[in-house]
Amino acid sequence: MTIEATVEPRREPTAHVNRLGFAKRPTKRKRSKKAKKRAPTMALQDLYVSCKEVFKGPGTVPLHQDVKRLCHMLDNMKLEDFGLSCKLKFFNPKAAVNGTPRVTYTIVYECDKFSMCVFFLPATAVIPLHNHPGMTVFSKLLMGTMHVKSYDWVDPPTTDEPDSPAQVRLAKLEADSVFTAPCHTSVLYPTTGGNIHQFTAITPCAFLDVLGPPYSNQDGRDCSYYKDFPYTAFPNGEMGLEEEEGDCYAWLEEITMPENLQMFVIEYLGPQVDDGCS
Repeated sequence: MTIEATVEPRREPTAHVNRLGFAKRPTKRKRSKKAKKRAPTMALQDLYVSCKEVFKGPGTVPLHQDVKRLCHMLDNMKLEDFGLSCKLKFFNPKAAVNGTPRVTYTIVYECDKFSMCVFFLPATAVIPLHNHPGMTVFSKLLMGTMHVKSYDWVDPPTTDEPDSPAQVRLAKLEADSVFTAPCHTSVLYPTTGGNIHQFTAITPCAFLDVLGPPYSNQDGRDCSYYKDFPYTAFPNGEMGLEEEEGDCYAWLEEITMPENLQMFVIEYLGPQVDDGCS
């Protein structure tokens, strides 16, 4: 039985976004004819080859041994594997960011089965609670300090369940911690591991996300955003919890993409994977 609580509608029905799930991205500029394709680092090429072997497409989850394999590779990856350096001005700002910090990301590689993206968050920037439907995601913090909060549904929704924008759903808190690079890779799964998460940059941060399969509107893997409420905010007759236990649960309400969320894609100019097509 689905555990829900009915509330008054707070917002319009969720407006779905593009296949990366965060914000509309501008048309990718064509690489200059004079720009030479940079050879991949060994670590990046090995990661690409392993991802091709591990990710089998929609409806599948990597085997346990394959998850350990990718985690081991990602744990050893550094900024330099993507042509970046901790000496970049972004990581050493001379002044605080005015207004809402802008999040940027760059697509290292993308196909129907998986994608690799690097995200850049200035200090205090937030990527709000969002989900990863039917996806397995590996997140590797490459630089900086970040707070991560994540949830999983107590009773995951079924694919044929109708949308209920006026309802909140009960979720279990999976993580509420601060991470500083270098640290171990985190992994989330379609229904476990903190599939709905939020990132808050404490210092300027960069992290790599490997998603399999990627977001796709056409295939039903659109990104949804959420707002969390304390467990005590709504009555729940089916699941009475002690006050201490209630701290491990929250009610999540689906919302439209926050208006103050500024995310921009930038062209990836770092080392390119050798996919055999060039």
